[in-house]
Amino acid sequence: MSTSVLTTRKNSTMTRMQPCTAGMSRWNTLSTSTPNSGSEASSIANEVKKLQEAMASQQKAITEQQQKIAEQQAEIEKLKHQQNGQEQTVSRSGDSQAARVVNASLNTGSPINVSAKPPQDTQPKESPLSFKIGGADFTPGGFLDFTTIFRSTNTGNPGGTNFFAIPFSTAVAGHLTETRLTAANSRLSLKAHEKFGKNDVTGYAEMDFLGNDAANVEVSTNSHTFRQRLYFVDVKRDKFEFLAGQAWSWLTPNRVGSSPYPSDIFYSQNEDFNYQVGLTWTRAPQVRFIYHPNEHWSMGVALENPEQFGGQGELTFPAAPTLNAQLAGQIDQANISSTPNLHPDFIPKVTYDTDFSGKHFHAEVAGLLSGFKTTNQITGGAFVTHTKEGEGVSAAINYEFVKNVHFVANGFYSNGGARYLFGSGPDVVALPTNAPGATCVVGGAGCDVRLSLVHSGSGIAGVEAQVTPKTLLFGYYGGEYFQRNFAADITTATPGKFAGFGFPGSANSNNRAVQEGTFGWTQTFWKHQQYGALQLITQASYLTRSPWFVAAGAPKNAHLTMGWVNLRYVLP
Repeated sequence: MSTSVLTTRKNSTMTRMQPCTAGMSRWNTLSTSTPNSGSEASSIANEVKKLQEAMASQQKAITEQQQKIAEQQAEIEKLKHQQNGQEQTVSRSGDSQAARVVNASLNTGSPINVSAKPPQDTQPKESPLSFKIGGADFTPGGFLDFTTIFRSTNTGNPGGTNFFAIPFSTAVAGHLTETRLTAANSRLSLKAHEKFGKNDVTGYAEMDFLGNDAANVEVSTNSHTFRQRLYFVDVKRDKFEFLAGQAWSWLTPNRVGSSPYPSDIFYSQNEDFNYQVGLTWTRAPQVRFIYHPNEHWSMGVALENPEQFGGQGELTFPAAPTLNAQLAGQIDQANISSTPNLHPDFIPKVTYDTDFSGKHFHAEVAGLLSGFKTTNQITGGAFVTHTKEGEGVSAAINYEFVKNVHFVANGFYSNGGARYLFGSGPDVVALPTNAPGATCVVGGAGCDVRLSLVHSGSGIAGVEAQVTPKTLLFGYYGGEYFQRNFAADITTATPGKFAGFGFPGSANSNNRAVQEGTFGWTQTFWKHQQYGALQLITQASYLTRSPWFVAAGAPKNAHLTMGWVNLRYVLP
């Protein structure tokens, strides 16, 4: 490389550096010529330092936030893993999570899952309506119904069918059809759940609009009465459980364990507000004491509100005016609410739940001990008290013998338990007899009574098939039987008179048997965990009612054909 070229490049480099050198010279000149130059430089340095510290602090905060997000993500994954594990277990009360058919009303607040592996778009894990107050979770539930009812004879019922009073063809009502529209079966529920220590506490309330309406309710506004269905608190601790409040009777069959929640109880899929002939049920105030030795078994005893019952007006008391008047206020014939009951009904119950190849099996046995007591005044002013103990037994199974197809059956037999069969027959009768040390004569002098219990039995058998995720078919046959119990009325001079139930010449309201066959179809149009579900529920039934006494030329039984169509929106 020539010397001239090097000289040229050197000069060019020096030329490019001159502006920078000149700038530094001007800065030096300014610094030495400005009196406050030192303080300004210090201020700038401080600002730069503050900016650096702020940036460092922000970076530290970002790092901490990233760490917290990572920890939360890990916790979410842990909870998902725990939840997936829980879906494969069976709860302490024997409430198996295996897939099973449940009531058409869907989930009305029960904390029990109704399916182990529900479709992702149809079964919510948690209601979007849930909210918290303090540490408790509150979950509203229920459904809105619009129901159309058709009956081939006029039973006179605005809603549920009075199976025990189907009209005969010899009555005007037996020649009238009836059609009704109602929204009264709409239902609202609220569940509250909280845990503290080892205590798992759930409160549940459920209401509908089928209360005692005014006589003119159908004329203008159709303002049906809001009423209490269920209202209880349930406490679980380790293997023990306690319930207090109004709940389904323990004589009502369960689908799962001994759970009190509606989705775990068998009261049929029927749309009829009084369910199905043959079903054993009440909803009554009670307390329950339950022990769960393992995930399969539960056992305990319930003390339920009693009511010594004489039927729906079919019981005939002795004709003597004193006896008749005194007994009428002590035995309920669906017309009083002040019976002097002897003690609560004691109902022990044992349940067993398991799975066979992923198919759920439930079996149960329950007993009944009920008490009856009356007092009457005999001639001479003495008061005589009579007591009687009644008993009964029930058994039920619910077995998924084919995937999503359940066989259901239950039976009940009692001596004084007809009240649990929708009050279609009497529990007890009061029969005339001689007073102690005296002879009964016409008019009641020297007359007393004795209590005698009425034998009754019932049963249901049926199939519920979830043929597709949105289509449920069901069918049942149920029946009830009430044994006659009567004696000659020695308190009256009229020949051929009897007291009791089912005697010769008794009214056709004295039922010997009531039977019902039912077929139904429930179609779910859509269901979403955020928006609820829309269903169409249909039911077709044929009923017969046979009395103990049939007059010459009278029909031997009454018949009823009825159909129900219900459009239901279920809250999410």
